[in-house]
Amino acid sequence: MAVNFVELVDNWVRVERALISVSDKRGLEVLVPGLISVNESVKIYSTGGTHARIAELLGPDGAARHLVQVSDYTGQPETQGGLVKTLDFKIYLGLLTETYNQDHQADLERTAAVPIDMVVVNLYPFEQTVAQAGVTVERARANIDIGGPCMVRASAKNFLRVASVTDPEDYQALIRDMRLNGGRIDLARRFALAQKAFQHTAAYDRAIGEFLSGVKPESVQGCYTLKGGR
Repeated sequence: MAVNFVELVDNWVRVERALISVSDKRGLEVLVPGLISVNESVKIYSTGGTHARIAELLGPDGAARHLVQVSDYTGQPETQGGLVKTLDFKIYLGLLTETYNQDHQADLERTAAVPIDMVVVNLYPFEQTVAQAGVTVERARANIDIGGPCMVRASAKNFLRVASVTDPEDYQALIRDMRLNGGRIDLARRFALAQKAFQHTAAYDRAIGEFLSGVKPESVQGCYTLKGGR
């Protein structure tokens, strides 16, 4: 398997494009105007309920200037129930490409994709769901986030260029620092965010594993009408 080892990176990266897709929408009223205040040309890509909340915060004029529906960018509509929204080649090119890799830059041009500099994601509330009395395996299964952890992991892996933000409590300090630094985030901060991001996804996967390991097979069968077979 070919692996890219990178030597040249930018210490400071200006956030020109941010992808925001959050279950916990606390703090968006701080983050979204803050991003615009430090870069008046910033583009914000979003989905579903997060897109609706950001559009509300920005108003029609602000949304027209700054907000992009992910499905408009990818050319692929969301599937029913939001099953697939962000699992798209253009999204992951934008997250994983390396600035000084000419092949990666050619891939961006070939697909009309753009580099994404910040990902703001927190995940479906799995632990809160399974803590409810009488929760079924099906309800738990439906609340397992797929696209969110993939975006967190991709952006955190590429801390060379991308800021992976998973905690609403970090928004205010992040915007303050960006305001002091011309809308830019340095490598040390991107790395610190990546550390926190991988801890976030590890805890999420651990919660899923612990719940599923405590479920008996007959409980799973009892959730569904089984078709065919013995």
